[in-house]
Amino acid sequence: MSTAPAAPASADAISDAQYRQESAALLARIEAATDRWLQDDVIDIDTQRTGGLLELAFPDGSKIIVNTQPPLHEVWLAARGGGFHYRWQGGLWRDTRDGSEFIAALSRHASAQAGMALQF
Repeated sequence: MSTAPAAPASADAISDAQYRQESAALLARIEAATDRWLQDDVIDIDTQRTGGLLELAFPDGSKIIVNTQPPLHEVWLAARGGGFHYRWQGGLWRDTRDGSEFIAALSRHASAQAGMALQF
């Protein structure tokens, strides 16, 4: 029987409650930005939210899907440019492969699909 101490939890591990709070805040931020663009007549991106899934429909018919994954504590992004997984690290949603930040990636993909610069 091993007497080695249990490995400490990752400094970036979050509780289910914190995951729900942070992922809900992220979806709300995205919705607020698209609402603001519609009010300011910047671009008409139609949003549809069903639970933890947010669909952004662009004028050209393309879509971006942001989907929460509670069991994994991840947020997934599906865009014309590919599919990406993000985890909460250091106070930001970070890509599980390259560490890039979610809002920057979403802004980049949305800008490409909208044909104009968009910053969430």
